Amino acid sequence: MTPDHAAIQFWPVAASVKAVETDELILAFTVLTLALTVPVFIAITWFALRYREGSEADRSPSGIRSNLIEISWMLIPFLLTLIFFAWGAQLFVQSRNAPPDAMVVEAVGRQWMWKFQHATGQSEINDLHLPIGQPIKMRIISQDVIHALYLPAVRMQVAALPDRYTEMWFKADKVGTFHLYCSEYCGTDHSVMGGKVTFMNPGDYQDWLVHAGAQQGKVAAGRVLYQAYGCAGCHEPGSPVGAPGFAGLYGSKVQLADGRTVTADDGWLRDKILNPNGDKLAGGGKQVMPSFAGRIPEDDLGRIIDFIKAYPGTGQSAEATR
Repeated sequence: MTPDHAAIQFWPVAASVKAVETDELILAFTVLTLALTVPVFIAITWFALRYREGSEADRSPSGIRSNLIEISWMLIPFLLTLIFFAWGAQLFVQSRNAPPDAMVVEAVGRQWMWKFQHATGQSEINDLHLPIGQPIKMRIISQDVIHALYLPAVRMQVAALPDRYTEMWFKADKVGTFHLYCSEYCGTDHSVMGGKVTFMNPGDYQDWLVHAGAQQGKVAAGRVLYQAYGCAGCHEPGSPVGAPGFAGLYGSKVQLADGRTVTADDGWLRDKILNPNGDKLAGGGKQVMPSFAGRIPEDDLGRIIDFIKAYPGTGQSAEATR
Protein backbone atom coordinates (compact mmCIF):
# COMPACT_ATOMS: atom_id res chain seq x y z
CA MET A 1 0.00 0.00 0.00
CA THR A 2 1.51 3.32 -1.10
CA PRO A 3 1.31 6.56 0.94
CA ASP A 4 -1.17 8.03 -1.55
CA HIS A 5 -3.50 5.02 -1.33
CA ALA A 6 -7.09 6.18 -0.84
CA ALA A 7 -7.56 3.90 2.17
CA ILE A 8 -5.05 5.91 4.22
CA GLN A 9 -5.73 9.38 2.85
CA PHE A 10 -7.29 11.78 5.34
CA TRP A 11 -10.00 12.73 2.84
CA PRO A 12 -10.52 10.99 -0.55
CA VAL A 13 -10.76 13.09 -3.70
CA ALA A 14 -14.33 14.10 -4.60
CA ALA A 15 -15.13 13.31 -8.24
CA SER A 16 -18.78 14.39 -8.41
CA VAL A 17 -21.06 17.22 -7.32
CA LYS A 18 -22.94 14.87 -4.99
CA ALA A 19 -19.64 13.84 -3.41
CA VAL A 20 -18.91 17.50 -2.62
CA GLU A 21 -22.42 17.95 -1.17
CA THR A 22 -21.94 14.83 0.96
CA ASP A 23 -18.65 16.21 2.27
CA GLU A 24 -20.32 19.51 3.10
CA LEU A 25 -23.05 17.69 5.04
CA ILE A 26 -20.51 15.64 7.01
CA LEU A 27 -18.31 18.64 7.79
CA ALA A 28 -21.26 20.85 8.78
CA PHE A 29 -22.67 18.16 11.09
CA THR A 30 -19.22 17.65 12.61
CA VAL A 31 -19.00 21.38 13.37
CA LEU A 32 -22.47 21.32 14.95
CA THR A 33 -21.57 18.28 17.06
CA LEU A 34 -18.40 19.97 18.30
CA ALA A 35 -20.28 23.21 19.01
CA LEU A 36 -22.77 21.32 21.17
CA THR A 37 -20.42 18.94 22.96
CA VAL A 38 -17.14 20.81 23.47
CA PRO A 39 -18.68 23.45 25.82
CA VAL A 40 -20.22 20.64 27.88
CA PHE A 41 -16.88 18.86 28.31
CA ILE A 42 -15.15 22.15 29.10
CA ALA A 43 -17.78 22.90 31.76
CA ILE A 44 -17.48 19.39 33.24
CA THR A 45 -13.71 19.79 33.48
CA TRP A 46 -13.96 23.26 35.05
CA PHE A 47 -16.55 22.19 37.66
CA ALA A 48 -14.56 19.04 38.48
CA LEU A 49 -11.48 21.17 39.21
CA ARG A 50 -13.27 24.11 40.82
CA TYR A 51 -15.37 22.02 43.21
CA ARG A 52 -13.01 19.12 43.81
CA GLU A 53 -12.81 17.65 47.29
CA GLY A 54 -10.90 19.92 49.64
CA SER A 55 -11.07 23.04 47.49
CA GLU A 56 -12.32 26.32 48.94
CA ALA A 57 -15.70 26.93 47.29
CA ASP A 58 -19.21 27.95 48.31
CA ARG A 59 -21.29 24.79 47.84
CA SER A 60 -24.56 26.08 49.25
CA PRO A 61 -27.57 25.90 46.86
CA SER A 62 -27.94 29.11 44.89
CA GLY A 63 -31.69 28.81 44.44
CA ILE A 64 -31.37 29.95 40.83
CA ARG A 65 -33.37 27.83 38.36
CA SER A 66 -34.35 28.69 34.78
CA ASN A 67 -36.82 26.49 32.88
CA LEU A 68 -36.17 28.62 29.79
CA ILE A 69 -32.48 27.65 29.76
CA GLU A 70 -33.30 23.96 30.21
CA ILE A 71 -35.96 23.93 27.48
CA SER A 72 -33.71 25.90 25.12
CA TRP A 73 -30.83 23.49 25.69
CA MET A 74 -33.07 20.61 24.58
CA LEU A 75 -35.10 22.32 21.86
CA ILE A 76 -32.39 24.22 19.96
CA PRO A 77 -30.10 21.18 19.39
CA PHE A 78 -33.16 19.12 18.40
CA LEU A 79 -34.22 21.68 15.76
CA LEU A 80 -30.67 21.99 14.47
CA THR A 81 -30.34 18.24 14.05
CA LEU A 82 -33.68 18.16 12.19
CA ILE A 83 -32.14 20.47 9.60
CA PHE A 84 -29.37 17.96 9.02
CA PHE A 85 -31.87 15.10 8.92
CA ALA A 86 -33.79 16.86 6.13
CA TRP A 87 -30.54 17.66 4.30
CA GLY A 88 -29.36 14.05 4.49
CA ALA A 89 -32.79 12.69 3.50
CA GLN A 90 -32.78 14.90 0.42
CA LEU A 91 -29.37 13.58 -0.67
CA PHE A 92 -30.50 10.00 0.00
CA VAL A 93 -33.68 10.33 -2.08
CA GLN A 94 -31.75 11.94 -4.93
CA SER A 95 -29.19 9.12 -4.87
CA ARG A 96 -31.96 6.52 -5.28
CA ASN A 97 -33.75 8.16 -8.22
CA ALA A 98 -31.62 8.04 -11.35
CA PRO A 99 -32.47 10.36 -14.26
CA PRO A 100 -34.15 8.75 -17.30
CA ASP A 101 -31.05 9.18 -19.48
CA ALA A 102 -28.75 7.32 -17.07
CA MET A 103 -26.40 4.78 -18.65
CA VAL A 104 -26.91 1.37 -17.03
CA VAL A 105 -23.90 -0.69 -15.99
CA GLU A 106 -24.41 -4.16 -14.50
CA ALA A 107 -22.23 -5.20 -11.57
CA VAL A 108 -21.92 -8.72 -10.17
CA GLY A 109 -20.05 -9.36 -6.93
CA ARG A 110 -18.61 -12.78 -6.22
CA GLN A 111 -15.87 -14.17 -4.00
CA TRP A 112 -13.64 -12.32 -4.57
CA MET A 113 -14.02 -10.05 -7.59
CA TRP A 114 -16.26 -7.53 -9.27
CA LYS A 115 -17.52 -8.08 -12.81
CA PHE A 116 -18.92 -5.09 -14.70
CA GLN A 117 -20.98 -5.28 -17.90
CA HIS A 118 -21.47 -2.23 -20.13
CA ALA A 119 -24.65 -1.62 -22.09
CA THR A 120 -22.73 -2.15 -25.34
CA GLY A 121 -21.50 -5.57 -24.27
CA GLN A 122 -17.98 -4.90 -23.02
CA SER A 123 -17.19 -6.53 -19.68
CA GLU A 124 -14.46 -5.84 -17.13
CA ILE A 125 -13.08 -7.60 -14.07
CA ASN A 126 -12.14 -5.36 -11.10
CA ASP A 127 -11.73 -2.39 -13.47
CA LEU A 128 -14.42 0.01 -14.55
CA HIS A 129 -14.24 2.70 -17.25
CA LEU A 130 -16.94 5.38 -17.29
CA PRO A 131 -17.51 8.76 -18.96
CA ILE A 132 -17.77 11.99 -17.00
CA GLY A 133 -20.80 14.24 -17.39
CA GLN A 134 -23.06 11.21 -17.95
CA PRO A 135 -25.41 9.85 -15.26
CA ILE A 136 -24.41 6.26 -14.49
CA LYS A 137 -26.84 3.80 -12.90
CA MET A 138 -25.22 0.73 -11.37
CA ARG A 139 -27.46 -2.36 -11.14
CA ILE A 140 -25.82 -4.62 -8.59
CA ILE A 141 -26.30 -8.19 -7.45
CA SER A 142 -24.23 -10.88 -5.73
CA GLN A 143 -23.67 -14.41 -6.95
CA ASP A 144 -22.83 -15.81 -3.52
CA VAL A 145 -22.67 -13.89 -0.22
CA ILE A 146 -23.39 -10.28 0.71
CA HIS A 147 -20.89 -7.80 -0.71
CA ALA A 148 -20.96 -3.99 -0.90
CA LEU A 149 -19.70 -1.89 -3.79
CA TYR A 150 -17.97 1.23 -2.48
CA LEU A 151 -16.71 4.06 -4.70
CA PRO A 152 -15.04 6.61 -2.38
CA ALA A 153 -14.51 9.18 -5.16
CA VAL A 154 -18.27 9.63 -5.61
CA ARG A 155 -19.11 8.87 -1.95
CA MET A 156 -21.43 6.02 -2.97
CA GLN A 157 -21.83 2.61 -1.34
CA VAL A 158 -24.55 0.01 -1.86
CA ALA A 159 -24.99 -3.60 -0.77
CA ALA A 160 -24.71 -6.38 -3.35
CA LEU A 161 -27.25 -8.97 -2.21
CA PRO A 162 -27.84 -12.54 -3.38
CA ASP A 163 -31.14 -12.99 -5.29
CA ARG A 164 -31.94 -9.28 -5.27
CA TYR A 165 -30.97 -6.30 -7.42
CA THR A 166 -29.88 -3.06 -5.79
CA GLU A 167 -29.10 0.22 -7.54
CA MET A 168 -27.16 3.44 -7.14
CA TRP A 169 -26.41 6.27 -9.52
CA PHE A 170 -23.92 9.10 -9.81
CA LYS A 171 -22.48 11.54 -12.35
CA ALA A 172 -18.72 11.99 -12.19
CA ASP A 173 -17.20 15.34 -13.14
CA LYS A 174 -13.47 14.72 -12.59
CA VAL A 175 -11.19 12.76 -14.91
CA GLY A 176 -8.89 10.30 -13.16
CA THR A 177 -8.43 6.79 -11.79
CA PHE A 178 -9.75 6.01 -8.32
CA HIS A 179 -10.12 2.98 -6.09
CA LEU A 180 -13.21 0.82 -5.66
CA TYR A 181 -13.73 -1.67 -2.84
CA CYS A 182 -15.94 -4.29 -1.30
CA SER A 183 -16.87 -2.74 2.03
CA GLU A 184 -18.76 -5.73 3.47
CA TYR A 185 -16.70 -8.55 4.97
CA CYS A 186 -17.34 -11.44 2.59
CA GLY A 187 -14.78 -14.13 3.37
CA THR A 188 -11.09 -15.00 3.48
CA ASP A 189 -9.95 -12.77 0.60
CA HIS A 190 -12.27 -9.84 1.30
CA SER A 191 -9.26 -7.52 1.62
CA VAL A 192 -8.22 -8.09 -2.00
CA MET A 193 -11.71 -7.64 -3.47
CA GLY A 194 -11.12 -4.25 -5.01
CA GLY A 195 -10.13 -2.53 -8.20
CA LYS A 196 -10.03 0.77 -10.06
CA VAL A 197 -12.65 3.03 -11.60
CA THR A 198 -11.44 5.34 -14.37
CA PHE A 199 -13.50 8.40 -15.23
CA MET A 200 -12.81 9.57 -18.80
CA ASN A 201 -13.85 12.32 -21.16
CA PRO A 202 -16.78 11.14 -23.33
CA GLY A 203 -14.59 11.01 -26.46
CA ASP A 204 -11.94 8.95 -24.71
CA TYR A 205 -14.61 6.64 -23.36
CA GLN A 206 -16.01 6.01 -26.84
CA ASP A 207 -12.49 5.31 -28.04
CA TRP A 208 -12.02 2.87 -25.17
CA LEU A 209 -15.25 1.08 -26.12
CA VAL A 210 -14.02 0.66 -29.67
CA HIS A 211 -10.64 -0.72 -28.62
CA ALA A 212 -11.78 -2.72 -25.60
CA GLY A 213 -12.13 -5.80 -27.76
CA ALA A 214 -14.91 -6.88 -30.06
CA GLN A 215 -17.53 -8.64 -27.99
CA GLN A 216 -21.10 -9.75 -28.52
CA GLY A 217 -23.77 -7.32 -27.56
CA LYS A 218 -25.69 -8.23 -24.41
CA VAL A 219 -28.80 -9.26 -26.33
CA ALA A 220 -26.88 -11.32 -28.87
CA ALA A 221 -25.00 -13.07 -26.06
CA GLY A 222 -28.32 -13.63 -24.28
CA ARG A 223 -29.75 -15.27 -27.38
CA VAL A 224 -26.88 -17.77 -27.44
CA LEU A 225 -27.40 -18.60 -23.75
CA TYR A 226 -31.17 -18.77 -24.23
CA GLN A 227 -30.60 -21.54 -26.73
CA ALA A 228 -27.74 -23.22 -24.84
CA TYR A 229 -29.81 -23.63 -21.66
CA GLY A 230 -32.70 -25.11 -23.64
CA CYS A 231 -35.13 -22.21 -23.15
CA ALA A 232 -35.92 -22.01 -26.87
CA GLY A 233 -37.17 -25.61 -26.97
CA CYS A 234 -40.11 -24.70 -24.73
CA HIS A 235 -40.78 -20.96 -25.09
CA GLU A 236 -40.56 -20.43 -28.85
CA PRO A 237 -43.87 -20.20 -30.77
CA GLY A 238 -45.02 -23.61 -31.98
CA SER A 239 -43.23 -25.52 -29.26
CA PRO A 240 -45.07 -28.76 -28.33
CA VAL A 241 -44.54 -27.94 -24.64
CA GLY A 242 -46.70 -24.85 -24.95
CA ALA A 243 -44.72 -22.79 -22.45
CA PRO A 244 -45.60 -19.06 -22.20
CA GLY A 245 -44.02 -16.95 -24.92
CA PHE A 246 -41.87 -13.88 -24.37
CA ALA A 247 -43.40 -11.53 -26.95
CA GLY A 248 -44.76 -8.52 -25.08
CA LEU A 249 -43.93 -10.09 -21.70
CA TYR A 250 -41.39 -7.64 -20.26
CA GLY A 251 -43.06 -4.75 -18.47
CA SER A 252 -46.54 -6.27 -18.78
CA LYS A 253 -48.95 -7.26 -16.01
CA VAL A 254 -48.96 -10.99 -15.27
CA GLN A 255 -51.87 -12.79 -13.63
CA LEU A 256 -50.90 -15.40 -11.04
CA ALA A 257 -52.80 -18.47 -9.95
CA ASP A 258 -53.35 -17.03 -6.46
CA GLY A 259 -55.16 -14.01 -7.90
CA ARG A 260 -52.32 -11.53 -7.62
CA THR A 261 -51.10 -9.37 -10.48
CA VAL A 262 -47.38 -8.65 -10.80
CA THR A 263 -45.22 -6.71 -13.25
CA ALA A 264 -42.83 -8.76 -15.36
CA ASP A 265 -39.73 -6.70 -14.51
CA ASP A 266 -36.09 -7.76 -14.15
CA GLY A 267 -36.52 -9.01 -10.60
CA TRP A 268 -39.63 -11.08 -11.35
CA LEU A 269 -38.07 -12.66 -14.45
CA ARG A 270 -35.00 -13.56 -12.43
CA ASP A 271 -37.06 -15.13 -9.64
CA LYS A 272 -39.18 -17.04 -12.18
CA ILE A 273 -36.12 -18.56 -13.83
CA LEU A 274 -34.52 -19.58 -10.54
CA ASN A 275 -37.74 -20.73 -8.87
CA PRO A 276 -40.45 -21.45 -11.47
CA ASN A 277 -42.87 -22.79 -8.83
CA GLY A 278 -42.66 -19.64 -6.74
CA ASP A 279 -45.29 -17.67 -8.65
CA LYS A 280 -47.54 -20.02 -10.60
CA LEU A 281 -49.26 -18.39 -13.56
CA ALA A 282 -53.01 -18.25 -13.90
CA GLY A 283 -54.63 -20.54 -16.44
CA GLY A 284 -54.14 -23.93 -14.87
CA GLY A 285 -51.20 -24.98 -17.03
CA LYS A 286 -48.94 -27.73 -15.77
CA GLN A 287 -45.65 -26.53 -14.31
CA VAL A 288 -42.81 -28.45 -16.00
CA MET A 289 -39.98 -25.92 -16.04
CA PRO A 290 -37.02 -27.00 -13.88
CA SER A 291 -35.38 -24.67 -11.40
CA PHE A 292 -32.13 -23.08 -12.53
CA ALA A 293 -31.07 -22.07 -9.03
CA GLY A 294 -27.43 -23.05 -8.58
CA ARG A 295 -27.15 -24.07 -12.24
CA ILE A 296 -26.74 -20.73 -13.98
CA PRO A 297 -24.11 -18.06 -13.18
CA GLU A 298 -25.41 -14.61 -12.32
CA ASP A 299 -23.90 -12.94 -15.41
CA ASP A 300 -25.44 -15.58 -17.73
CA LEU A 301 -28.77 -15.04 -16.02
CA GLY A 302 -28.50 -11.30 -16.61
CA ARG A 303 -27.83 -11.78 -20.33
CA ILE A 304 -30.83 -14.09 -20.74
CA ILE A 305 -33.02 -11.48 -19.06
CA ASP A 306 -31.61 -8.84 -21.44
CA PHE A 307 -32.63 -11.07 -24.36
CA ILE A 308 -36.15 -11.54 -22.95
CA LYS A 309 -36.47 -7.77 -22.46
CA ALA A 310 -35.60 -7.20 -26.12
CA TYR A 311 -37.61 -10.14 -27.47
CA PRO A 312 -39.49 -9.14 -30.66
CA GLY A 313 -42.84 -7.75 -29.64
CA THR A 314 -41.70 -6.16 -26.36
CA GLY A 315 -41.35 -2.71 -27.86
CA GLN A 316 -37.72 -2.83 -28.95
CA SER A 317 -35.95 -5.18 -31.30
CA ALA A 318 -32.98 -7.29 -30.46
CA GLU A 319 -31.03 -5.70 -33.27
CA ALA A 320 -31.58 -2.23 -31.82
CA THR A 321 -30.06 -3.18 -28.51
CA ARG A 322 -26.89 -4.88 -29.68
